[in-house]
Amino acid sequence: MELKKEMTVKVLGTGCSRCHKTLGIVNRVIAENNVAAHVEYVTDMMKIMEYDVMTMPAVVVDGQVKIKGNVPSEAEVKAALGIQ
Repeated sequence: MELKKEMTVKVLGTGCSRCHKTLGIVNRVIAENNVAAHVEYVTDMMKIMEYDVMTMPAVVVDGQVKIKGNVPSEAEVKAALGIQ
């Protein structure tokens, strides 16, 4: 039996209400779908710039920017996480 590794999910944002809302949606989708994931909320602009993202909020899954510039729906977060 192969163990699934824990994915790393980062929500990039400046601390605005849209960014906090995105973090809440990501955490809810992960909890409701029993996804093995470590979630980080990144507000440091120097770290955000490493992802070449200029519009926030953004969601990064295992180092790849999956969503940027809008508050995602639960369906968009599921798609970004690879959940059917």
